[in-house]
Amino acid sequence: MASATAVTAVGSVVGVASGSVAQNNDAEATAADTTLLADIPAGQQAQVQSASLTQQADSQAIAADASAKKDAEEAARKAAAETAIAKQEAAKKAADEAKQRAEAKSAAASRDSSRASTDFPVQSSYTVEQVQAIARQIVPAGQFQCFSNIVDHESTWNYQAVNASSGAYGLVQALPGGKMASAGADWRTNPATQIKWGLSYMNERYGSPCDAWTYWQANGNY
Repeated sequence: MASATAVTAVGSVVGVASGSVAQNNDAEATAADTTLLADIPAGQQAQVQSASLTQQADSQAIAADASAKKDAEEAARKAAAETAIAKQEAAKKAADEAKQRAEAKSAAASRDSSRASTDFPVQSSYTVEQVQAIARQIVPAGQFQCFSNIVDHESTWNYQAVNASSGAYGLVQALPGGKMASAGADWRTNPATQIKWGLSYMNERYGSPCDAWTYWQANGNY
């Protein structure tokens, strides 16, 4: 029969052994838990990091594209506005230049025809040569032949010519003749007044005596 002491000793040994086993099992469980929470295989860590970096790069690329698109749209709007302003300025400049040319042309025509009839000696009558000499002093040299062609056909340089059927009067056959009063009250007897009025009429209605002559050739009148 074993003694109580022996049994106790054996129990103690067994107890110690059993305790040791329990402690070892707890340590292994703790180690296992630590591994599950903290230790991720290196390959997986690289994949996670790579995915994160790729996502960041994609986000940055999207943001950069949006910014670039916004900048491009702003640049396009600015360029369109600048182009519109440039076109407006060019159109205004062209209109101003056209106006200046028209005013210069009108002023030149006015100067050419502004010599009053009193600048020429008043006579009781005039020969064709005298009337033509007066016309050469009033009508611009480059327009004289065209002016002369019209007068040749309208009155053969007779400043007192009257159309029996219409009543048209004078060198350029104004109808009615009284319209020439705007150039001078002596329109009936002074060829200079008639020439001045005729030149003004051709400039205002056709642009020049040569333009009036072109119209006359096509229509037989002006």
